[in-house]
Parts: sequence; C-alpha cells; structure tokens
Amino acid sequence: MISEFLKYQAQTTTHPLAMEISHAEGSYIHDTNGKAYLDFVAGVSACPLGHRHPKVIQAIKDQIDKYLHVMVYGEYIQQPAVELCKLLASQLPEPLESTYLTNSGTEAIEGALKLARRYTGRSEIIAANHAYHGNTMGALSVMGYEERKQPFRPLIPNVRFIDFNDESHLEYITDKTAAVMLETIQGGAGFIEPVNGYLQKVQERCSAVGALLILDEIQPGFGRTGKLFGFENYDCTPDIVVTGKGLGGGMPIGAFTTSKELMDSLKSNPKLGHITTFGGHPVIAASALATLKEIIESDLIQESLRKERLFREHLQHPKIKEIRGKGLMLAVITDSPDLTNKVILKCQDEGLILFWLLFEPRAIRITPPLTISDDEIVKGCSILKDVLSKVI
Repeated sequence: MISEFLKYQAQTTTHPLAMEISHAEGSYIHDTNGKAYLDFVAGVSACPLGHRHPKVIQAIKDQIDKYLHVMVYGEYIQQPAVELCKLLASQLPEPLESTYLTNSGTEAIEGALKLARRYTGRSEIIAANHAYHGNTMGALSVMGYEERKQPFRPLIPNVRFIDFNDESHLEYITDKTAAVMLETIQGGAGFIEPVNGYLQKVQERCSAVGALLILDEIQPGFGRTGKLFGFENYDCTPDIVVTGKGLGGGMPIGAFTTSKELMDSLKSNPKLGHITTFGGHPVIAASALATLKEIIESDLIQESLRKERLFREHLQHPKIKEIRGKGLMLAVITDSPDLTNKVILKCQDEGLILFWLLFEPRAIRITPPLTISDDEIVKGCSILKDVLSKVI
C-alpha cells in the first residue's frame, strides 16, 4: 500500500510517517502489522474523546439513518446543527451567541476575517509574529512566519504584525484596524501562554479604537486547558471566537461565533457574504454535539489540569529543558531540533505517537485525548524518557 500512497495521494512533506492504519480505539492506534501505538497527539488535538468514542459513534450512526447532506448551508433547518449552535451559545459568555459552522478551522478563520472587515468597514488586520491560523490564502496572510508565506505571495494586503505578549506594540492597534487576530495560546510557536493580563490589555485597546478582537481557539478549545475555552483562563472575552479541531470529535469541522449583531452583517450588502456547501453537515454536527455534551457533562475539563500535573511529575529528565503549555496542551522542549526529531521518530518505533510543532523545532507535542488514563500517561512518559536516554 505504501507505493500507492506515495504515487497517488499528495503528501505534505518529503518524508511522511507512512504508518498504515488498521483501526483505532480509545487512546490507541493500530497498524496493519498488528502493532498498537499509544497516542499522545490525538490527531493534533482533534480527538478529545479519543478514537471512536461510543457516544460519538452512536450519534453518527443515528444521523446516517435519517439524512446526509440536503442543502447548502443556512437554508434548511437541520436539528443537529441547530442544537450544536444553541449548546455553544449556552457555554459562551455574552454576547457570543451566533455560530457559523464551517468545514475546517482555516475556513472559519477566513469567515472571521471577512466578518471583521465587513462589520467595521476597515481593512487593516493585525496578527502576531509566529502565529499559525491555517493555510488557505487569508489564513496564510495572518501567519507570522515569512519563510512559509514567501513562496505564495502576494497574499491579502494590509496585514500588520506585532509580537505576542509585547504590550509596547499595542499602540499599533488604531482606528484603522478592523481586527486583531490572536491565538489564545500560540500553538506553532511552542505553546506560548499570554502573560500579565496581555489578552485583557489587547481587548481594552481594541475597544478604545473600535477594532474587533478575534481569538483563535482551534487548538486550546474544548476542555484542553482546564476550561471549556482557553480564553476563560485569562479573563478575556473576544468579539469573535474561532473553533475547530476538537469540536468535531474526529470529524472535520470549524466554527466562528460572535454576537447576533455582528453575524447579521454577512446577510446583506452583499447577500451571501459567506457561503459554504457542506458547512453544518448533519452527520458532522451530530458528532460535534455528542462530543461537546460529553466534555461538558463529564469531569474531563477539570481532570485535564490534574493530568497535566501527572505529566509534569513523570517527565523529569536532564534533556527536557522546559515543559510549556497548560492542561493537556503541552510542549516538551529539548536541547536541540536534532534531538527532538530523533526522539519523535524513535518513540513511534517504540509504540508512542508524538509530533512536532511548526515553528519551534525543539518542541515535542503532547496533546493526548482528554480521556487518557493515568496508567497510559505514566506508560507514555516512561517510553519518552527511555528514548531520550537511548538517543543521547
């Protein structure tokens, strides 16, 4: 199968991991050779309930028996989508009550950018250096990493960059700014948290000049940081919040949520200001609804902080220089990019799935399912430490 994979399916790197998957269950992925791998990545934060959670699978099966796609987004009333949007509104602070469902996080970023320009009548977007918001042209334009953008220029104009956590840069937010787009916790940069009330100060500056604050919750969202939404840790409420990944429970989804007043500006001048065929797909919405209910109704959110402490306790090693992040969104920082690369690859050989971060080459991503057990945490940490010692 590997030759067909390499020949017919486009790859994103010259050296894909190329593990052939047989099945997945809980915290484990199994290859076609019968080997089980403990998953410390959860599809890059996309499977908060692990693989094939029974409540998610049942919701998908129930919906398949009713109907699949029936109409482009926003025309017909489809119960799973309506219930999902209603549940999101009940969990978000006012005035975040109106949700536009999309097919991916990066599509939701596009929608949020368009909404900000449409509502404010301004064009300038401010984003952060080392930010990652996706790879479509608009999302790429607010990526704060020139090496990845340069081959695709020209991108959308009038985007300005500031340094995350640098309060001296807040003066760059002016009455020409439509929106400031930030990750609640910078992901690709190495899981960098806001400090000293930074997000509050950005919000205050935005309010003072009439700009909107957009927070990208695609990675921190849905219980991973000890709160349902990461921004709840930092006493800040955005004007627009963008979600994705973990919301789908293993299915592709994105969403941007704002006030009814803001969202209504996409209805006219022009009509169909943002449109998608498959956004709000009933099967995916059913999966997301079951996922969100389980996260809210269980103790998984609170447990993420206790499990973080367990990770930190069991990841003591001379070659681990720092552990960044919060809850079950952790980045283990080693001595060097070379060591990190070797460790991730060797850990896969030893039955532990880890992954990289985009812009911090020393980082080892640890974003397991929220459902991971204590024994699985201890087991995976033991494998990681053993590999670190062997590689050295």
